[in-house]
Amino acid sequence: MQQHELPTELSRTDNLQGWLAVIVGDDNIRSDEASRRLHSEDIWNPVGPVVALIAAPGSVEELAAVVAATRAAGYAIAPRGAGMSYTGGYVPATDRTVSLDMSRMDKIVRISREDMTVTVQAGVTWKGMNEALAPLGLRTPFWGPMSGLSSTVGGGISQLNAMFGAGHYGTSSESVVALTVVASDGSVIRTGARGPGGETPFYRHFGPDLTGIFCGDCGTLGIKAEITLRLITMPAFEDHASFSFPSGETLLEAMAEVARQGLAAETCAFDPGLTMVRMKRASLTADVKTLSAVVAKEKNFGKGILAAAKIAMGGRNFIAPTDYPLHVICEGRSKAAVDHDMAAVRKIATQFGGAEIENSIAKVIRAMPFPALNSMVGPTGEAWVPIHGVCSLSTSRQIFDEIQMLYAERKAEMDAHGIHTGFLFTTMASNAIVLEPVFFWPQGWRPVHESAVEPAHLGRLQQRPQNEEATALVTSLRNAVVAIFERYGTGHFQIGRTYPYRESRDTMSKALLDGIKAIMDPDGMINPGVLGFPAGGDA
Repeated sequence: MQQHELPTELSRTDNLQGWLAVIVGDDNIRSDEASRRLHSEDIWNPVGPVVALIAAPGSVEELAAVVAATRAAGYAIAPRGAGMSYTGGYVPATDRTVSLDMSRMDKIVRISREDMTVTVQAGVTWKGMNEALAPLGLRTPFWGPMSGLSSTVGGGISQLNAMFGAGHYGTSSESVVALTVVASDGSVIRTGARGPGGETPFYRHFGPDLTGIFCGDCGTLGIKAEITLRLITMPAFEDHASFSFPSGETLLEAMAEVARQGLAAETCAFDPGLTMVRMKRASLTADVKTLSAVVAKEKNFGKGILAAAKIAMGGRNFIAPTDYPLHVICEGRSKAAVDHDMAAVRKIATQFGGAEIENSIAKVIRAMPFPALNSMVGPTGEAWVPIHGVCSLSTSRQIFDEIQMLYAERKAEMDAHGIHTGFLFTTMASNAIVLEPVFFWPQGWRPVHESAVEPAHLGRLQQRPQNEEATALVTSLRNAVVAIFERYGTGHFQIGRTYPYRESRDTMSKALLDGIKAIMDPDGMINPGVLGFPAGGDA
């Protein structure tokens, strides 16, 4: 662990803004109220405490110096990626907080086909990393969430992700080889086997897995500076299929069997609630960008035109409004292998009552993996927030049933406040299903949404006033869903301040966790309150 020493002239000043400006430059410090308030809210949490300053480091050295200086001045540190959290993962616990804007740390440090690794700074987006790798015919095993247009790799390792490649390779952290992490005193920790000179990390499991300690920590055990991920050769073949199931239970049984057999690179399924939301959004036929992307994705131009034409003619009206659609992507090195996997998927779908439908959505998911973030608001401008659980294959159906029963019991309240719900489902490697209930309710958007949603899209929607009663009911429902997940012992991504973690650990696990926190952040200044650590003071 290498410690960063503060320059002597900095240690003699009590002006934190000036102190940080010396490190990163005046242009990379923000103190205006609008910016500070934006960095103090997330998709779910409105502004409470407001950060005092925003600092944007551009290198490992600047990051280490900013962190050390902030701690020395007695301020908390809140690292922020793209601001996509809905669990309080980066919002400040106190006004005496410096928000770390990681957007300047957006460099691809090293791509090595020889070692099959890529090293990126923490602020690189998943889209940016994929665009750098694609011309080389390479990608990471897990290659991003649907929010990858702006979501960062550092945020995805701190919070964990689901979606692209997850059906085969699991969550984002399972593709990580090594990390460079900064502790609260500016010390730098480098994990993994790192090759000659320590600058070419290539292997993760060199002794105890120190890399894993910092994955999924929501940035509270240390600040990610650089991430090394392993690479794979881009699969040469892929195929898409979509199915419609008569119930959520049969859908989940089919998804569980697809996962057990390791057939799909990714799956994506919806309930009738999200199907209705999708039908309210702009038609696929009106989106020229979507159709162009489908054409471009096909290796054969004629096949691309045919695929786009089928989407344009079919639109979104090929799924019964009461059904549960499942979209499956298979990929591999040979067409025969992909055909074999897809045949097995079709057999499983038929076994559990699924009927094959037009695969337009599955094609679009792969052709446009990182769409604009317009779904951060509802189809008519209402508020939107998800909650989720990473469920075992054996319990996902029971958990889904319990959540449905909860909604049925509280239907009258929900109807009275204009609250409607939906579900997103996806598989995680061969051993988990992610259930993601989502809520929509009549309340207006906030600056965090304006910072991410396309202005032209927002301009077509209705801005609503705040709705405290409906929001309070959504809060109650979210808490009830989390309690259901907790009873079944599910896992979670982006734990933040929403899901029980530290308090759910056994005595020795909690002691070990507290010991790591005490070494990395003895004053409890990095993202206080996250993972169940105290919001201030001793950890």
